[in-house]
Amino acid sequence: MRHAIVFLFLGALLAGCAAFGPPPQPGEPMAAVQAKLGRPTARFQVGPETVDEYGAGYFGQYTWMARYGADGRLVSFEQVLTDAKFATVKLGVDTRDTILRTFGHPAETMSLPRRNLEVWSYRYKQSGVWDAMMHVHFSPDGVVREMMSGPDMLREKRD
Repeated sequence: MRHAIVFLFLGALLAGCAAFGPPPQPGEPMAAVQAKLGRPTARFQVGPETVDEYGAGYFGQYTWMARYGADGRLVSFEQVLTDAKFATVKLGVDTRDTILRTFGHPAETMSLPRRNLEVWSYRYKQSGVWDAMMHVHFSPDGVVREMMSGPDMLREKRD
């Protein structure tokens, strides 16, 4: 019975992905992109650009960011929870705000009181294969101080 529930869940998940359809193309107007993808999970203003977050939520390992120019046309559409994108984070420079606008909302947040750090955790496929969590550590002033990747315990097989 447990396997049947898992297969039903996976089927529903894949059906949702199929509904996503072909990705939007640069140059498309914002209204056309939203007609394809639906309402974004968040919207950010980054200078003259608008960035729409299409996050998969707590269990998701993918977050898509649609970036529009000042003219309201799509500049780029990218899956941001990747090793390559995490590698662009600059310790001591990036902040909660830049992390939020780059990766979207985290799956989990926690506090490390003894170290005086706040941690945002993002589920992703490390190297495109392994279920992992990227933990971004912020000091009280909101600056990124550390990053650490590890296994996603939610998806870790337990015997």
